[in-house]
Amino acid sequence: MPNDLFNSFMGGPDERGRFGQFGGRFVSETLMPLILDLEAEYEKAKTDPIFWAEMDDLWKHYVGRPSPLYHAERLTEKFGGAKVYMKRDELNHTGAHKINNVLGQILLARRMGKTRIIAETGAGQHGVAAATVCARFGLECIVYMGAHDVERQAPNVFRMRLLGAKVVPVTSGRGTLKDAMNDALRDWVTNVDNTFYCIGTVAGPHPYPAMVRDFQSIIGKEVREQMMEREGRLPDILVAAIGGGSNAMGLFYPFLDDKDVRLIGVEAGGKGVNAKMEHCASLTGGRPGVLHGNRTYLLQDDDGQILEGFSISAGLDYPGIGPEHSWLHDVGRAEYVSITDVEALAAFKLSCEAEGIIPALEPCHALAHVAKIAGDLPKDHIIVMNMCGSGDKDIFTVAKALGVTINTGA
Repeated sequence: MPNDLFNSFMGGPDERGRFGQFGGRFVSETLMPLILDLEAEYEKAKTDPIFWAEMDDLWKHYVGRPSPLYHAERLTEKFGGAKVYMKRDELNHTGAHKINNVLGQILLARRMGKTRIIAETGAGQHGVAAATVCARFGLECIVYMGAHDVERQAPNVFRMRLLGAKVVPVTSGRGTLKDAMNDALRDWVTNVDNTFYCIGTVAGPHPYPAMVRDFQSIIGKEVREQMMEREGRLPDILVAAIGGGSNAMGLFYPFLDDKDVRLIGVEAGGKGVNAKMEHCASLTGGRPGVLHGNRTYLLQDDDGQILEGFSISAGLDYPGIGPEHSWLHDVGRAEYVSITDVEALAAFKLSCEAEGIIPALEPCHALAHVAKIAGDLPKDHIIVMNMCGSGDKDIFTVAKALGVTINTGA
């Protein structure tokens, strides 16, 4: 790996919180002191061995890290080409990668003396992680969730409430992740003294994109070590699904300077990436603009109004993407593709039947792309995809899409 940061893809963001033209800090004057306090606290924590010792202990004994790197033998055989590995982050406590980041942010919140945690959530996995860690440390937790997502992710709503969190359904807009984030930011502005906003993805104003990336990078760091142990070399291709992009950034970041490792992010193509905008593929079908405190690629109309995206996956149903992904796209270091709902559902069934793994709809998008490319690659190629979430939360959504009625006995 090069030591010269001038030739490195790992040097961002700059002192203004920008990755090229993307990122930055577009927030109200009320929030600026909070943002600056958070940045200062994180800069101190980054070099504090006591902070990282507590993180490592919780990752190991509470979350269950490292998560396994699993050779999907039957899928590899079925595809007939490259060797397929899955990074099994759905086996983490709470069933997804989200807790990797939540632990870090809530440890920072405790250092800052904050007692009230707010979070936004789409699929509910970040909300569950926030509720879980708040329960662990005895903190108040309020989770903003789009009303549409409350309906389609009912199991996670119940889990959050069991864990003591207050779930606030958001009825503005289409009632999805974008709208939940809007209301969480409004809450933060009006409750500045005791409240910490725990953002779940690599978006938002600086320092959130870099901070969330750093906490999630445990995924890629483990993959590097595990791949060297299993295969004696690095993988040829990394594949991850992208909504805001935290699981992908966590997998990609430790490999950014390994130029021979292809990085492929998979966006939600919904009903197809076309002029109807019934998708959430911001890089494939959007253009740069400002949303939720940062400049990035967004789905927007000619007047710059943010459009309502569409995806069967609540966790990918967001009309933007993290700014570092936008930069990696523009400089050509990472590739970005899209997968439709129909293709993701086929991958869901494939994972269940071939590997005995019920995946969340989010990583099904990544698996669907692996299914497209693996067969055309040599057998000595290695693909690692991030299985970033468990599908328990999605069984009702999938059943409805497949025309199956689940009798709950209620």
